[in-house]
Amino acid sequence: MTILWHKNEAGTRYEVRRAGNALRLYSNGVFHSQYNPVQPVAGSVWDMLLVPAFLARNGRPGRVLVLGVGGGAVIRQLNDFLQPDLIVGVELNPVHLHVAKRFFGVTQANVTLLQADALQWLRHYRGPAFDLVVDDLFGECNGQPQRAIAADQGWAESLDRLVSPQGALVSNFDSTLALRRSHWCRDPSQLLRWSQARVLSTAAFENRMLVLSREYCCDDEWQQRMAAQHPSLDRSRRSCPLNYVSHPLW
Repeated sequence: MTILWHKNEAGTRYEVRRAGNALRLYSNGVFHSQYNPVQPVAGSVWDMLLVPAFLARNGRPGRVLVLGVGGGAVIRQLNDFLQPDLIVGVELNPVHLHVAKRFFGVTQANVTLLQADALQWLRHYRGPAFDLVVDDLFGECNGQPQRAIAADQGWAESLDRLVSPQGALVSNFDSTLALRRSHWCRDPSQLLRWSQARVLSTAAFENRMLVLSREYCCDDEWQQRMAAQHPSLDRSRRSCPLNYVSHPLW
């Protein structure tokens, strides 16, 4: 693994490393983002942030909101496979935004990157809803990744109002325990606003992705949509790198 760039700022060491064709962003040794332009889907945890985009009934989400840009891996994946009309990325850390643009190539015309506190941005946002909202706000604590904003009632309700009537929400949790402590699990009545609640997981990572969708779509249909648009994402093929498991929240 080669270090392409590094910077020390306010007690944090940032590094961009190359592993083969893959680019990786680290902050204080914590692995934040990975993107491989040769193989955009490579069995990583970020794949599970991408696949809910295929729940869109018309084939792709028109408007996407990404909370927590990091290096911009999921933004690159979304444009590689679906080219939404608009992707808005909200990121507090200006160094991460610099890395996303300079090294990860998040410079497409349909992408708007904003340096802002996501909690404050949501409180003041009064624009149109989004067809996909990606909640991937992470920092680090004692050398381990940790959610930056608690998934409490206020956060759950703030995200809910951002999702369009046909849209979906995917929220990243660093463990099963963290997911169980979320408001969605503590107060199942919150789920009445959604038609379906799933959890995505993979054996390679502790992360659990909560996927909430306004419209019902069975797993088979979901997989068919991906395969029809991109044969490389056809999970019936042995060559497909997607290796996640989908199951109901309850």
